[in-house]
Amino acid sequence: MATIDRRSFLALSGVSTAAVVLGSGHPAAAGYDGRVPANPFTLGVASGDPHPDGVVLWTRLAPEPLAADGHGGMPRRPFTVAYEVAEDEGFARIAARGHALATPELAHSVHVEVCGLRPGREYFYRFRAGTELSPVGRTKTAPAPYAMPDELRFTTASCQAWYHGHFTAYEHMAKEDLDVLFFLGDYIYEYGITATNLWRQGVPMPAAEHGVETVTLEQYRLRYALFKTDPHLQAVHASVPWVITTDDHEVQNNYADEWSETGIPPADFLRRRAVAYRAFYENLPLRAVSLPDGPHLALHHRLRWGRLADFNVLDNRQHRDPYPAGAVVDNSPERHDPSRTILGARQEKWLFDGVRRSQATWNVLATGVVMAQIDRDTGPGELYSNDMWDGFPACRDRLFAALRQSPATPVVLSGDIHRHVAAELKTDWRDPASATMGVELVGGSIGSDGDGADTDSFGPLWLANPHVKLYNARRGYLSCRMTPTALTSEFKTLPYVTRPGAPVTTAARFVTEAGRPALNREV
Repeated sequence: MATIDRRSFLALSGVSTAAVVLGSGHPAAAGYDGRVPANPFTLGVASGDPHPDGVVLWTRLAPEPLAADGHGGMPRRPFTVAYEVAEDEGFARIAARGHALATPELAHSVHVEVCGLRPGREYFYRFRAGTELSPVGRTKTAPAPYAMPDELRFTTASCQAWYHGHFTAYEHMAKEDLDVLFFLGDYIYEYGITATNLWRQGVPMPAAEHGVETVTLEQYRLRYALFKTDPHLQAVHASVPWVITTDDHEVQNNYADEWSETGIPPADFLRRRAVAYRAFYENLPLRAVSLPDGPHLALHHRLRWGRLADFNVLDNRQHRDPYPAGAVVDNSPERHDPSRTILGARQEKWLFDGVRRSQATWNVLATGVVMAQIDRDTGPGELYSNDMWDGFPACRDRLFAALRQSPATPVVLSGDIHRHVAAELKTDWRDPASATMGVELVGGSIGSDGDGADTDSFGPLWLANPHVKLYNARRGYLSCRMTPTALTSEFKTLPYVTRPGAPVTTAARFVTEAGRPALNREV
């Protein structure tokens, strides 16, 4: 594998070790103050990765977010940014405060890892740069490690192609009383924006984005800035902590480790991956451990919600084996090679050890692509997508074997396909009567692929697999209520996204009992 080490990446990107540390929330050094341009908080605020004693707080100074150089209209020097965390929205009861540096090397982003907070509590936060004050954000901490919460309310989101539709789903999501949001990949799309794929009505296309595929660091920064100008996306970031993983479009469609579908040589593609991961870090509420090491991003991690649930957040792009014979859809014998992995050996060991040891009520996996087996040939033959876990059946079998060693009930959360799907995970895919070992809930896209429909040409194909209990091709999201006894999952859909103002409806509701995995449909 072609590699770029950390020193080479820092030299390539101009990031100093000091800038990295100071940009993560350590006390600001004297001499970095200066006049801050007016209105620097155009990209909003966000929080993420809730722990029992704290969260990550994020903002990025960008008075001109779509400035062509990718620096958001900021002077090329560091600025001190103050933050406050309070128990009340009026900031009368301050729980934490401090300073961080927003540096040009990291696009003037700030990632503050606040600790010392109380578990299972609501907090409010804000930033100040010079005399400029940010919007107020709301966040929550996770419960204490041995607590058993009465309930957890969470949602999943994925696939938000800004140019395909309005983020109306986020408008409705922001009104829900949520504890955490799981984002399952495709925060941006790398494709060039043209008149033919700009489906949003009433929104002008920025000149800097016209027809440009993201390749350079500046272009990736601009793409994040464009998407983050959406007010509904900003509202959801400011209302609930996010837990985030990637899929493919944060770098390039269908990439697999160092393999590019457009034939970019590995060394060149890893350089592209390095700048893509860096822009990903700069624009999202991630901990310092996720600062990219060249083209490598520490992404998979575990979030424990007391004794209620263990959430295993997976990275299914960076370490996966290539497509068999370069084919995304096929049924070649190579699919069944026992050495094939979608996770890589190191992540596999981490995951399998963790799910085996879990004593929580629910064992949850957040993954970018669909895990259930989906035969795409409705006749006597078989055809599978190697982009999904179907491209790695031996790896999936190893995972299912590990899950069965824990008393926790398995739940898989996934995205990628722009459709809502509910499926039961079977011990024997060829036998519909075999035991169900868990359930998979696939949330539809926020905006990708335009308005959609209740069904489409792929619907009969998916529903021909008897363990698939729902297929819906509308845009929307998944909203869940988890308790010690049951998981209620609601598939929220919108009739259109190419224009604003769509209402939201519940297309389907399922209840899964703890210890008795199945999809019991209520709506």
